[in-house]
Amino acid sequence: MSQAVIFGASGGIGAALASAVAASGRHAKVWAGSRAGRSAPAGTAPFAFDLTDEASIAAAAAQIGAAGPVTLAIVATGVLSDGPGFQPEKSYKAQDPAAYARAFATNATGPAMIGKHFLPLLPRRERAVFAALSARVGSIGDNRLGGWHAYRASKAALNMILRNFAIELGRSHQQAVVAALHPGTVQTDLSAPFTGSGEGRQLFTPAESAAHLMSVIDRLSPADSGQAFAWDGQPIAF
Repeated sequence: MSQAVIFGASGGIGAALASAVAASGRHAKVWAGSRAGRSAPAGTAPFAFDLTDEASIAAAAAQIGAAGPVTLAIVATGVLSDGPGFQPEKSYKAQDPAAYARAFATNATGPAMIGKHFLPLLPRRERAVFAALSARVGSIGDNRLGGWHAYRASKAALNMILRNFAIELGRSHQQAVVAALHPGTVQTDLSAPFTGSGEGRQLFTPAESAAHLMSVIDRLSPADSGQAFAWDGQPIAF
């Protein structure tokens, strides 16, 4: 009984991904996770988890794992800003330890704990994908603008975590793929304060971004494991 799990299904991209996975009809069950765990897109089953509470992630893994293997897991969580006390820094002078702690807890540590408890649910001898939404600004090699210190650093850390997962998982799950995905600039609450400035990239609706990401996921092979890809399938340097 193949299952898919979407973490962050209450967000714009997460909800669109959950809907797209359910509509594909490729999985016997699609789980949609959120902090409340009380509602989910049509065709999915809700479950509760808290990125900052490992016990809740372990409980979700036990619940879902009891129903069968997981062949697709997508971590669609993340935080960029949260009120005046937590905004992307324009200068190193604006750095704050609390901002780093918040960014890393949500963007790096939380996904790492999801991997800890959900990678064991992937089948050993068939294709399975574990993907997490990263960001192009998390690429060290692609950084030309600077700034956004805590967010960039937390996404770069996520990329390293995913690379580590890919290396270790490749020893026992030769058909598995672990990938970082850049969804593009999407019309969500996360990006809303920043879409009027920056690099001027195309702005997608959540449904458009989800469709692009699902297309990328469908094309991934074990040879791609441990890498990062943009919404159009182009690789992104870590």
